[in-house]
Amino acid sequence: MKKLDVIATVKDGLGIALVNYLSLVICAALYLITIWIPYLNVGTTIAMCSLPAEMAKGHMVNPLFIFEAKYRRNMGEFFILMSLMSGAIFTGFLFGIIPGIVISVAWSFATVLFVDKELNALEALRESNHITYGNKWRIFLAEFCVAVCLCVAVSIVSAIFGIGHIGWLETIGTIINVVLVVFAVPAIYGVEASIYKQLTMTEEEPAEPVKAEEPVKAEEPKKAAKAAKAEKAEEKA
Repeated sequence: MKKLDVIATVKDGLGIALVNYLSLVICAALYLITIWIPYLNVGTTIAMCSLPAEMAKGHMVNPLFIFEAKYRRNMGEFFILMSLMSGAIFTGFLFGIIPGIVISVAWSFATVLFVDKELNALEALRESNHITYGNKWRIFLAEFCVAVCLCVAVSIVSAIFGIGHIGWLETIGTIINVVLVVFAVPAIYGVEASIYKQLTMTEEEPAEPVKAEEPVKAEEPKKAAKAAKAEKAEEKA
């Protein structure tokens, strides 16, 4: 199983986020606007879960894809998946928080696999646990680093532009912080896309087929034998 490099994953994730930044912001805005519409909101929620897979494949995200009807096709199975996840994670937190965190990370890609690989609920949970095995704390650290960095950036901006409580400086600081918070969504999705790409990529490239050696023609040994006899005859002469 490939071990993730936390720093490299965060850098790659932020790069993916920057490429899809505007599309992801529009996706998030459309999702928040339509989340109150019954039935439609189920499809858009499932579509949002598929974002890491689409980004991992290098696709430029079209914000309107969240309204495609295909995402509402398996809503029943999606509800089963979410019920199993939430129930198990809640139980895990009752046993001292850490088990809940471990289960959360182990199953963090179940919804992505459910949509991307068209697995049923149990298969998605099993596959997510399989691909994250041995990398759970690395995954947690990568996503935690993004959250901490954003929090630190917001705190620094607030401290700098809040000095003296000057109105126009505080306004600029607020605008910068809003931009940073808005960037949080693409950044998190970007890191998830990078992790998903690394965990699901083929570890070994298929070996090139070995070409069979061409059979030696039967005539060639005969010619070689004749040539050898001719040389011996010349030596005797």
